[in-house]
Amino acid sequence: MIRRFFLPLALMLAALSCSAQEEAPTFTAGKHYDVIADQVARTADRNKIEVAEFFWYGCGHCYTFEPMLAAWKKTLAEDVAFRPIPAIWNPVMELHAKAYYTAEALGVFDSVHPALFEAMNAERKRLGSVDEIAAIFVAQGVAREDFDKAFNSFGVSSQVRQADAAAKSAGISGTPSMMVEGKYLLSGRKAGGQAEMLQIADFLVAQERAARAAQ
Repeated sequence: MIRRFFLPLALMLAALSCSAQEEAPTFTAGKHYDVIADQVARTADRNKIEVAEFFWYGCGHCYTFEPMLAAWKKTLAEDVAFRPIPAIWNPVMELHAKAYYTAEALGVFDSVHPALFEAMNAERKRLGSVDEIAAIFVAQGVAREDFDKAFNSFGVSSQVRQADAAAKSAGISGTPSMMVEGKYLLSGRKAGGQAEMLQIADFLVAQERAARAAQ
């Protein structure tokens, strides 16, 4: 009786295990993502697996990606760190990168970050001057003098230079793009879409986690 009960149960569990293995997505370097030739050696926290997103406030695809990204970030394990990196291809984008790091420096990121996205995408503002950007901060309760001090600080300028160096090292060609542990570059075009890009990021995080455990 016991044997007759456990045998079908064992067969069922084996079948479920095989099914789970078959359904687990696998992705291939060169086809679904790229290996960065010269690894971006510097990540914010070497004790964690870093996933970075290269973005621009004026990028419509980045704007639509934000809600999906926010939901995905809530699923990340404690050994994973997420880092946004503003892309910089021209002087106006450099202003926007400075705005990002200024918001972080002033502790108003949670309110200013979405406001900058809204201004450029929903309200169609160019934000091509310091005064236009400052107005966003002032609307979120930041004093203009505090904004100016942070915006023009050495710390913010240094972070902008580091962001630009990271993007150049990764070889990004568009936004949004993602980078895992400074080794792998993901784009929506190669991944097949934004949701797929997040799936591949999860896959690469798991791969990096397994590599660390094997050391």
